[in-house]
Parts: sequence; C-alpha cells; structure tokens
Amino acid sequence: MTDLSGFKAVITAGGIGTRLLPFSKEIPKEMSPILTKNSGDRPVVKPIVQAIFEQLFDSNVRDFITIVGRGKRAIEDHFTPDGAFVEYLKAKGKDVHELTCFYDKLESSNIIYVTQPEPLGFGDAVLRARSYVKGHFLVHAGDTYIISENAEYLERLHSAHTSLHAEATILLQEVKNPQHYGVVLGKELPGGVVEIEKAVEKPEKHIGNTAIMPIYIFEESIFEALKKVPKGKGNELQLTDAIQLLISEGKKVVGVTLSKRDVRLDIGTPETLMEALVLSSNHLIGRSDAD
Repeated sequence: MTDLSGFKAVITAGGIGTRLLPFSKEIPKEMSPILTKNSGDRPVVKPIVQAIFEQLFDSNVRDFITIVGRGKRAIEDHFTPDGAFVEYLKAKGKDVHELTCFYDKLESSNIIYVTQPEPLGFGDAVLRARSYVKGHFLVHAGDTYIISENAEYLERLHSAHTSLHAEATILLQEVKNPQHYGVVLGKELPGGVVEIEKAVEKPEKHIGNTAIMPIYIFEESIFEALKKVPKGKGNELQLTDAIQLLISEGKKVVGVTLSKRDVRLDIGTPETLMEALVLSSNHLIGRSDAD
C-alpha cells in the first residue's frame, strides 16, 4: 500500500456543481454515490468524497483540510461520527460494520474545514489552505476518484515528485476530448512521467490530448504563484495558470500519466456521473472498460 505518512491532504469541495442542478441545489456533488467493495467483497454505496478520504487514509494520510462552500453542510455532517445513530441501527438489528469502520477512521484523523465563500475557482480553493500546510502536500478534488489497486497511482505521484525534486507533480491522462481540461505539453521521461514545459487551462485551439487530472502534489511555492497570477478562464483563479507560472520561473513541474489499469471516476456532469456508476459497478464484477 502507498505510504503518504506525513502528508497533509487538501480536498476541494467548494464548487456549486451547476451542471448537476437541480440535484446539487441542496446536496453537494461530492456526496454523489459510487459503488465500492467492502472487506467481505460485497458492494457498498458510498459518497465519492468518502471513498477519496478512505483511500487517502489507507495510504497513511491523517491530516485533512477540506475546502467547502455554501450548502456543503451535508459533507461536514457525514464526516461527523454519530454514535446515537449507530446504537439505533444496532437496536434494529442492522449491520453497522461499514459505518463504524468509517467512524474509526474519522476518529483517527484530524479534519479542518475551510470555507470558500464564493466559487472563485480551483486555484482560490487551494490558496485558502495556505495557513494549514507546510512543505509538500497533496491536493485532491472532491469529485474525482481513481480506482487503483493499493492506490498505486499515488505511489507513482509521490515517487516522481521526490526523485525528480519537483515543485509540482500532476496526475495526467490521455483523453479524446481535452477542451474541458487543462492540457500540458512536455518531454516524456521513463515510466510514464512527463517533464512539463507548458500548461494551459482549456485551450481555445487544440494543442494536445494530455489532460490534467485534479490530483497533485505541491510544495509551498504554489501559494506564491497563486498570489501572483491574475484571474483567468471564467474570471476565476485557475490553478493551471499558477502551475504555468512555476514553469516560467524555471521550477520543475512533472506529470505522471494514469495507468491503463486504473479507472477514473468523475461526477462533474450528468453524463460522467452515469459513467462513474457504470465503471464502478463494472469494477465490482471484474469487468474492464473494454469489456
């Protein structure tokens, strides 16, 4: 299992989720369901943000900074152990194993909630964590989950970041339609690693198909870059623009391409939410995306 002992994780969950309205009016998109397996190899339905937390916890992360916005109280409530509810379920003869395992992990973690009052962009969400982290840290969007054996993709991110002495290490994936992503260009290194030479948020002209996935390892220099860059696409503070500034300043930025063995679940739109349910259910029954 990947060992990220000592890392703090910033989980971003401040966006409105306008593409999932009316569902997301009162229920955060990060509380959308996916299917996973329990310890007995049986299907379990979990909010995607819980699955992310548990994957990071199982990789020995214990300190979490969760960026939340208006209407995200459901996340804080879900991540607050409720002993009375557990006792009520026990009295009804219900199986509480999954719930108590989740609560045990919560009790062993330090979780800070930081409010993003307005949806001012992914970069703004990350910048709000600056008072709570020192040194290197992980950023993980709350609406994207990677199905990965023993969280192998996190190990590859960590290894590349450390061995190449990077200021920023980004998860990448080749996609057919990159217009909705940040896109990078760079020099390929061994092991699916890319030394990034250019990063552009949702480029107007096609420059490539290597897209940024919203999972990163950063050093504190990203905060200074975020303070310097102006608002970008959508009049929001774009994390991709800050990454490009690091590159322009001569700092090393690398990317790690997602393995074909790993499966990305994204619940940003109705279409990707449906796909996430299909992909996660296929994984449970041992089917690949190509089956």
